[in-house]
Amino acid sequence: MGTSWSVRLQAARSLDLHALHAAIQDRLGRIVAEMSTWREDSCISAYNRASAGTWLDIPVDFHAVLACALRVAAASDGAFDPSIGPMVRAWGFGAHASGRDLPGRGALEAARSSVGWHRIRLREEPRQVLQPGNLELDLSAIAKGRGVDVVVALLRSRGIPAALVEVGGELHGYGRKADATPWFVLVEAGPEEADHALPPRVLALDGMAIATSGDRWHHYERGGRRYTHTIDPRSGEPVPHAPTAVTVLADDAMHADAWATALAVLGQEAGLVLAERIGLPARYLWRGQDGTMQERMSSAFEGRLAA
Repeated sequence: MGTSWSVRLQAARSLDLHALHAAIQDRLGRIVAEMSTWREDSCISAYNRASAGTWLDIPVDFHAVLACALRVAAASDGAFDPSIGPMVRAWGFGAHASGRDLPGRGALEAARSSVGWHRIRLREEPRQVLQPGNLELDLSAIAKGRGVDVVVALLRSRGIPAALVEVGGELHGYGRKADATPWFVLVEAGPEEADHALPPRVLALDGMAIATSGDRWHHYERGGRRYTHTIDPRSGEPVPHAPTAVTVLADDAMHADAWATALAVLGQEAGLVLAERIGLPARYLWRGQDGTMQERMSSAFEGRLAA
């Protein structure tokens, strides 16, 4: 996934941490082998190369991630779209970007014509997905979250009573530490020290996951305009004035990861309306006209803040 992972845990001193480390690495390796567009031998790469009309057998994790992606796509009216791969590439992001020259009209029209989450079909038994033709999946906005979730499941299956799991900044905490307190995490602030004038926002992760989407790392500038990897699948273009960060809480990191991306595309006005309607804990950060960092939270997010 091009990132790191970490696990903090409460466990007996006799636990073999080397064996546990190897098991976690192996479990995450299976996620990469299924959903990394950077690997030619991954399941997702095989799907993207498949001929039109082909039903492909897919593993449990791939199926679960794609099913979740389609639910979020429907609920966000297409602001999240797992078939966004061609647009990501056209704008110079992702594994197969040809460079960061601005795409021409023809390239953009070609990308738009091949994007559409509603064309994806899943089967439960057997677990299969249809390649309708000219469709390219990109699950990088949700796969890290699934990585967190499978590690949590692994730890629970081994009797670990409490842990804080992190993959690329997405987190899930469960159980209580030795002092009977939950795992407290500081929500991401702005990218500059001057931005940290906002009050620190602390959350207790006790059986909850948190994910943040933002444009801090993945962007470039051309002709005085900032182009970010937050691309609106509906318009085919990077979101203008994309939020600095969108943080979402959910029962699992897979949903938190996907919803953070969807809300980043929607922006703070439409995104917060949707978050309030469905009871989603969400927080937006963006830079105001005077350059200062602004913040808005859904009522569900505000209610989760640690006292």
